[in-house]
Amino acid sequence: MKKALILMAHGSSDPRWREPFERVHQAAAERLSQPLRLAYMELCDPSLEDTVAELAEAGIEHADILPLFFAAGRHLRKDVPAQVDALETQHPSIRLSLLSPVGEHPDFIAALAGVIAERDAS
Repeated sequence: MKKALILMAHGSSDPRWREPFERVHQAAAERLSQPLRLAYMELCDPSLEDTVAELAEAGIEHADILPLFFAAGRHLRKDVPAQVDALETQHPSIRLSLLSPVGEHPDFIAALAGVIAERDAS
């Protein structure tokens, strides 16, 4: 099965806001063997819709969507699942899985605690 991973951020019209997400995408792409894309829920490109269309056209059969959010608020409980459902209808050749937000992952929490502890030690 041809799989991909989509890192999904909220989006902003400010191009400087996107820079940290682009750095995360580049660093992760260097470490992964599967296709990795960065997409935005709204306000900037590439959109989640365009990214899924591109992956479907490339023959990807399954894509996990990892939200680069701290927690699951309204967007991740309602808006994004509705986007995912619509995208699976538009592109029946690709199965999409919406993962829990990165902020809920134990390793992320440990890394953030390490950053806080490092700051406290200086």
